[in-house]
Amino acid sequence: MSTLTPLYTAHAVSKGGRGGTVKSDDGLIDFALTVPKAMGGDGATGTNPEQLFAAGYSACFAGALAMVARLTGATTGPFTIGADVTFNKEGEGFSISTRLTGTFPELERSKAEALMQQAHQACPYSKATRGNMPVELVVA
Repeated sequence: MSTLTPLYTAHAVSKGGRGGTVKSDDGLIDFALTVPKAMGGDGATGTNPEQLFAAGYSACFAGALAMVARLTGATTGPFTIGADVTFNKEGEGFSISTRLTGTFPELERSKAEALMQQAHQACPYSKATRGNMPVELVVA
């Protein structure tokens, strides 16, 4: 059994749910939340939990991929990781799924695909969601 050694804890508070606000304790995140039109919202300016999750997952995955590349000696050139987080109706409830898309203009497709798979094993977001949420890995 491994022992957790906390390195950093983020703290945010949401008030009012999907139509409220979310704010981090340091004030760097301070957003109005709105329900997207596709989900019956009024289109008001604001973000939503899926956008915030997509931003965090894409950044974490990109960091994991850079680490894996460094550890394996791979040269990636510039790359981007996009995250599409989809809110789904599932039976009587709801779920989310994610597509992570890597764009590697200077890297051979098979090497990019291998790095995406390795990053998916290393990324903390991938570890946290494994078995709980479908995640599709795509190389553009």
